[in-house]
Amino acid sequence: QVQFVESGGGLVQPGGSLRLSCSASGFFLDYYAIGWFRQAPGKEREGVSCSRSSDGSSLYADSVKGRFTISRDNAKKTVYLQMNNLKPADTAVYYCGANLMRTRCPESTWSSNQHEYSYWGQGAQVTVSA
Repeated sequence: QVQFVESGGGLVQPGGSLRLSCSASGFFLDYYAIGWFRQAPGKEREGVSCSRSSDGSSLYADSVKGRFTISRDNAKKTVYLQMNNLKPADTAVYYCGANLMRTRCPESTWSSNQHEYSYWGQGAQVTVSA
C-alpha cells in the first residue's frame, strides 16, 4: 500500500517536546516536497511545515516558527518533525503528505494547495495539556 505511516504522537505538558516520524511505504521520498499538516477538532487542516526534496530546505507556518523543525532522511524514507516548547494550541492530529507535483515548497501555496499532496497516513495525535 502506498502511503505514509505517522508515529510518535502522545500526551505532553506545555513546554514539552515530541518528535513525530513519517515513514513512506511503497514509494521513495527523493522526488517530492513533503509537507506536515495538522487538524485540530472543529478546524480545517492547516500546513505546519514543508521540506524541499533536493536539499531539505524548509518553510514553516508562523505559528510554529522557531519551535518546530522538519527534517528528512531520504535513504530511510522517513520525514521527521521535532516539536519543542509545545503549547495547548498545538493539539491536533498531525499528518504528512507528498507533493507529487513539486520538488520545492512554493512560499505562497505550499500550505494552501493541499490537493497537490497524496499518500496521507492515518495521522498522529498530539495532545498538549497540563
